[in-house]
Amino acid sequence: MTTTNAADLTIKINGPLPGPRAQAVLDRRDATSVKGLYRSCPIVADHASGATVTDVDGNVFIDLAGGIGALNAGHCTPEITAAIHAQTDKLLHLCAIVGTYEPMVQLNERLHEIVPIRGPKKTLLCNAGVEAGENAGKIASYATGRQGIIVFEGAFHGRSLMGMTMTSKYDLYKRGFGPFAPEVYRVPFPYENREKPAGMTTEEFCDLRIRDLKKAFVAQIDPTSVAAVIIEPVQGEGGFIPAPPAYMRALRELTAEHGILLASDEVQTGFCRTGKMFAIEHTPGCGTEWDVDMMIMAKSIGSGLPIAAVTGKAEIMDKPHVGGLGSTYGGNPVACAGAVATIDFLRANNMAERANEIGAICEDYFRRWQDKHEAIGDYRCTGAMCALEFVNDRTTKEPNNVLPPLIVSEGFQRGLIMIRAGLYGSCLRSLVPLVITDAQLHDAMQALGAAIDAAVEKAV
Repeated sequence: MTTTNAADLTIKINGPLPGPRAQAVLDRRDATSVKGLYRSCPIVADHASGATVTDVDGNVFIDLAGGIGALNAGHCTPEITAAIHAQTDKLLHLCAIVGTYEPMVQLNERLHEIVPIRGPKKTLLCNAGVEAGENAGKIASYATGRQGIIVFEGAFHGRSLMGMTMTSKYDLYKRGFGPFAPEVYRVPFPYENREKPAGMTTEEFCDLRIRDLKKAFVAQIDPTSVAAVIIEPVQGEGGFIPAPPAYMRALRELTAEHGILLASDEVQTGFCRTGKMFAIEHTPGCGTEWDVDMMIMAKSIGSGLPIAAVTGKAEIMDKPHVGGLGSTYGGNPVACAGAVATIDFLRANNMAERANEIGAICEDYFRRWQDKHEAIGDYRCTGAMCALEFVNDRTTKEPNNVLPPLIVSEGFQRGLIMIRAGLYGSCLRSLVPLVITDAQLHDAMQALGAAIDAAVEKAV
């Protein structure tokens, strides 16, 4: 089998989609998989490279979903797959509870080099972001002797019992699955575009949202009972909404004042996606003048392998008793080898700067599309974490959740793999692998522009 350079591939559609081979596999999926497992696009992948995915009928797609943010370093990047292959020939599993293997220690060391937390650090390796988030909450409760966890409207923290409890979007992720975990409290997120009053400055709006949190300390839970505040510096499922730096600094000051730990959920924002290694670093002074207590990481840490981590201040992370933390597969040696290679690749190739270049190109297209279509109420690009938000009316900002699925469908027919986002289901998100070439990116944007045009015409 001959291989094709990822940089040479772009969109190629051979016929009606899905093709016959893909449809046969989709029929088998429908017959064997649970109905509740959502599928954004009817693609059946055969192989992938860089920013493209080739299906079983030979159609080539540009991937704007990136495994929902798990493929910042690209599909099957040779340096990473080589490290994974080498490890599979040496050790597949031992369990960190049973013994030790060097890839686990290497990954801990790499994370301690890049996580912007001052002083000694310790790490717990897990399987997925939701598990890392739960462990962050467990460690915070143990370290502080408190039980309360504060999260935000629009947040997504996973689908386990605790993850669902912390997650905000009720109808899609929580309906019918209760009861939920106790001692989780929710406050408004600083969502400027939708919620900042006209004429109010960003600083004034951040102060307003901090007052909401202070009110929660009176109306919902006393601050002496709060173990941690967990925040996404840029909300992912919520619609790629960045928390202003002024809010992050004020939040750190308020939590420190009350002895509350602050955890940054970087599951979707981490590993160069936002133009920094971690999104929290967009707030000036992070890692030098101030820091968070814990960082929650997953997705692109392992280039698609199931691995996650909680890294935090050593004096906090070491509080739980021996045997109180752990899992069978957390820190699997193959996943660790892939994660070490991923971090090395991202750093060596300056993928954070590449994310900024991608974001600038996308923002230029988004600006022109907004001028053309009244339905585009806002667009946001934090590095290569890019989203379009659709509305029925720009003045009222009433969400439009009809256009996004139409655009995803139209985009698929034009060779794009896409997903939606947003508390109201009114956003499209782009998490394209950071290794995408300029030519591929322009092809993708042109296809997306045509998909938007077609969807708007159909929706009229």
